[in-house]
Amino acid sequence: MIVLRRIGTGLVVLWVAATAAYLALLAAPGSTVDSIIGDGADTPLIRSQIVQEWHLDRPAVVQYVDYLWRAAHGDLGRSYLLQRPVRDVLGAQLWPTLKLALVAAVLGIALALVLAVTTRRPWSRRVSSTAELVLVSTPPFLIGLVLLSVFSFQLGLFPVSGDRGAAALVLPAVTLALPIAGVLTQVLRDGIDRALDEPFVITARARGLRERAVLARHALRHALLPAVSLLGWLGGTLLGGVVIIETVFGRPGLGQVTLQAVTSEDMPVVLAVVVFSAFAYVVLNTAADLACLVIDPRLRRS
Repeated sequence: MIVLRRIGTGLVVLWVAATAAYLALLAAPGSTVDSIIGDGADTPLIRSQIVQEWHLDRPAVVQYVDYLWRAAHGDLGRSYLLQRPVRDVLGAQLWPTLKLALVAAVLGIALALVLAVTTRRPWSRRVSSTAELVLVSTPPFLIGLVLLSVFSFQLGLFPVSGDRGAAALVLPAVTLALPIAGVLTQVLRDGIDRALDEPFVITARARGLRERAVLARHALRHALLPAVSLLGWLGGTLLGGVVIIETVFGRPGLGQVTLQAVTSEDMPVVLAVVVFSAFAYVVLNTAADLACLVIDPRLRRS
């Protein structure tokens, strides 16, 4: 029942996001046909195709239901600016973005785990906390520009732009990972501090377990719960940051597609990006909820 409830909540969120995107299309200045065409070619034949594709000659309720039905089946319309189906436009740029987001997420989580476990002494905690505050407070694009200036322009260790080879992925991934690591480290460290004061830790120490074993086997597991619940925030941060970071580093991906769609008023692509972002957010939040059930069995009983 808990899993079904989570999935049902996710479906409601998707429906709300898709409906909001559809209402934004209707609220755009001019007619719906003008909004869909954007800056693309405008001919009577294209206008007729849009009317047929979006069923604009039918009642508003039928248009809305048909839009939801097509979106649920992955039919996100056609970009009349690029003269391609929106599904193909996003699909061609999806892997570079996912690759960057996954590497950044893994790097940020790994760095947070290492820092939260190793900075237990007062002096190391103060140094780490200061660095985390700076990273969280600094805009990601500024971090990216600093990394580019040092490691690309001055030292020449990494490419300035593009997506050729693993070296081109390093600086963008680090740029996205550092703020994530700053937040997660603070959450994990606070969770570890609270867990170390729990009675089960005292019992583990009384049984003769070393401090490292107590930290790794008991305290860290309980500290993971609030960190895992931030998976939705992590996904939102990556989706929002990737648009800027891909532009800063000249990388292909959904960031470039989104920027181009917004500047050229390509509404079908914009709507598809909104729906896809909502889908990714729902998947990550559902995964986080289920992971919390695995980490803490008490949540299943509650």
